[in-house]
Amino acid sequence: MNWFGVMPAMTTPFDSKLAVDHTFLARHATWLLENGCTGLVMLGSLGEGATLENAEKLAILKTAVDVSAKKKTPVVASISALSTANAVKLAREAEGAGCDGLMVLPPYVYTSDWREMKHHVAEVISATKLPCMLYNNPVAYKTDFLPGQIKELAAEHENLQAVKESSADVRRIAAIREVLEERLTIFVGVDDVLVEGVNAGARGWVAGLVNAFPAESVELFNLARAGRHQEAFALYRWFLPLLRMDTVPKFVQLIKWVQGETSTGSATVRAPRLEIHGAELEEAQQVLKIALANRPTIKSTAFPTL
Repeated sequence: MNWFGVMPAMTTPFDSKLAVDHTFLARHATWLLENGCTGLVMLGSLGEGATLENAEKLAILKTAVDVSAKKKTPVVASISALSTANAVKLAREAEGAGCDGLMVLPPYVYTSDWREMKHHVAEVISATKLPCMLYNNPVAYKTDFLPGQIKELAAEHENLQAVKESSADVRRIAAIREVLEERLTIFVGVDDVLVEGVNAGARGWVAGLVNAFPAESVELFNLARAGRHQEAFALYRWFLPLLRMDTVPKFVQLIKWVQGETSTGSATVRAPRLEIHGAELEEAQQVLKIALANRPTIKSTAFPTL
């Protein structure tokens, strides 16, 4: 498992009856990989994992694995559930489906102390031999994996290899490296701190707006990694108003709306989420209008049609 580069937190496409659209999912995944993405992260928050049944999750993973096998790129399954037992079951099913790695999330709904949380994620990490990425998102999950706690997990689980750091505090990247040196690979998990995160030592990006702008995302990451600061900031300046859509409560609705407007997906979401409207829609329309009128030289290839 090569933990590196831009790995989309893929959205889950639904048809008019809110069933998973596997045909579109395969086309979308292929397009993302053709535009330079280094892997696919499935079933996460942006993938509306909490609204998917286990059978749907497994089917999504199999579709992603089929696409990725042709490109020889990894598929990472996001693992979260209401119970530890169900999370462990899903981890094993993901391994059986051919996934290359797991992204281990806190459980849905329940916010625990470190003793309980350590037990939960340790059970998931040790359920398979697959390489694992720990997902730290205290804003969304109200559980904060501190650097010292991450060090504990890394010492006890050899297959814990990476961290998706989504606290939005770029200082955390340096803090994790301070206690773990290069033991774990760090991924930026919040779109609008990508350049700062790479400058602090992150080697990857689990990205959101990449679902609509993959080549632009890959170029931004590569410029930041290469230390080409002026070029990176020029692209970042264009991208930031869009990337900030990844940092608000309705990030799923906003990113899928952008996909719908750019013909790279659909705005359709499952309840309790509802599509954006009113002032939120007007603000998003203005942001996207300006972005599309001033697109950078680097552009993603045309989305494949049937």
